[in-house]
Amino acid sequence: MPDTAVQRDAMDFDVVIVGAGPAGLSAAIRLKQLAAASGREISVVVLEKGSEVGAHILSGAVIDPKAMNELFPDWAEMGAPLETPVEVDKFLLLGPEGSIGVPGFLLPPMLKNHGMHIASLGNVCRWLAQQAEAMGVDIYPGFSCSDLTFREDGSVKGVVAGVMGLEKSGEPGPGYQPGMELNGKYVLIAEGVRGSLSKRLIAHFKLDEGRQPQKYGIGLKELWQIRPEKFRKGYVQHTFGWPLDNRTGGGSFMYHFGDNYVSLGFVVHLNYKNPWLSPYQEFQRFKHHPEIAKYLEGGQRISYGSRAITEGGWQSIPKLVFPGGALIGCSAGFVNLPRIKGSHNAMKTGMLAAEAAFEALGAGREGDMLASYETGFASSWVATELKKVRNAKPFWSQYGTILGFGFIGVDHWCTTLFGGWSPFGTLKHGKSDAASLEPAKKHKRIDYPRPDGVLSFDRLTNVAFSFTNHGEDQPIHLKVKDLDLQKASELGVYGGPSNRYCPAGVYEWLDDGAGGQRFQINSQNCVHCKTCDIKDPNQNITWTTPEGGGGPNYPNM
Repeated sequence: MPDTAVQRDAMDFDVVIVGAGPAGLSAAIRLKQLAAASGREISVVVLEKGSEVGAHILSGAVIDPKAMNELFPDWAEMGAPLETPVEVDKFLLLGPEGSIGVPGFLLPPMLKNHGMHIASLGNVCRWLAQQAEAMGVDIYPGFSCSDLTFREDGSVKGVVAGVMGLEKSGEPGPGYQPGMELNGKYVLIAEGVRGSLSKRLIAHFKLDEGRQPQKYGIGLKELWQIRPEKFRKGYVQHTFGWPLDNRTGGGSFMYHFGDNYVSLGFVVHLNYKNPWLSPYQEFQRFKHHPEIAKYLEGGQRISYGSRAITEGGWQSIPKLVFPGGALIGCSAGFVNLPRIKGSHNAMKTGMLAAEAAFEALGAGREGDMLASYETGFASSWVATELKKVRNAKPFWSQYGTILGFGFIGVDHWCTTLFGGWSPFGTLKHGKSDAASLEPAKKHKRIDYPRPDGVLSFDRLTNVAFSFTNHGEDQPIHLKVKDLDLQKASELGVYGGPSNRYCPAGVYEWLDDGAGGQRFQINSQNCVHCKTCDIKDPNQNITWTTPEGGGGPNYPNM
């Protein structure tokens, strides 16, 4: 709950949107489109914690233009940066040295990428923000939303944004600014994966009651500019298998687009069991595979980043509405895992929520449940798409990569041919990713090769290419509830996996000078991926929002 003793200025809007990603911006645009069509005035504000729109956006991305076609049917003429149509689509099973191609006829139509567009999702969001501002949407980058405001009836009224100048102790410093309350008749939460406000709202209103636990992956990405003779415009390649073992889910993507750019990414499912595994190190050694190295050799890494990905799918989607607002985009989790796509679903759910809010405002309502968003989602193509792939994650988790893919293929062909029906019904996930981790003594340490500085890099060098920055004097935004538990369990039982699952070198166990070890948090390195909040085996670490404008500054990601 917000600190009521702090006096803050307040601004009132019809709709407050938290997050300037594809969901939040699409919601804002749709609201303004509907208002213009009906001759009404609606005030809409979008708050973004990044230093600019797109600064915190990281995705592959091969984009399905389905939602963009609905939002802006003439997006190509308008100059939307969906710049490179997919021309070649390959799917490979990797071994340590070679690969086997998966025949295209085995892949259901949904998993094929022809008709899609390779792009920087960050640049797409920058373009959407330009359209939104031209329509009269207020967009405030550099505004972290750190708290919620409530009406007397318990409904969500708005957010507290822009708190600045707290010292490391948490006390106000010389430049302290208490922030503002931005209140709305409705509040749409579009923070992305594992957002701090959405996490609190889900718990407060029990939105996940009766749902399966949300599942996650960690996505690591580098943007390369490669030699012109190695560039294949419109080339899309996905792989699974090496370097991950059969029981560890994940895979890679490689997309050629733009000016000899290659988006290279690696995903590790966060339900892995071995605490000695390092997703970052797996990514680095993956780049030395002949199928990857042949494109990168002689090229230049431009930028690096990482973020969590929602993977639970249909079974894990929480209730979407709460009194006074709704969850949209990855705040609710609409990623289609087999497709490795979610931006089109994020945009569509933002549009659906906007339509529900517009209807409510027109009826003179505020602060109630946007029930028509739930019903609209249930009848949408987003729901239809996610139902068809609902068993992909459980099969992969239960049977491993090779056998699991066989089950996934059978299941997906059934749901494709028979309108969503599966002979397997709807499978369950069972437990959280944190609960999947096993004690260190059950597993062997993994000896990772040293980076060569040409194709592979150490973490701190790569973090510099995320252009991450945080004010040195602000409070540490990664909160450890119980340091004794962290030492006894996270280190003593699990071998200190935080040092390995973090892709930015935030966590270290160091000699304390007295024969023991102390937990050090290098919060200035944090790229806001949220993996610690997800994978800590005791759920003892909570990610909170730092000051606005902090974190990564991703170019073209």
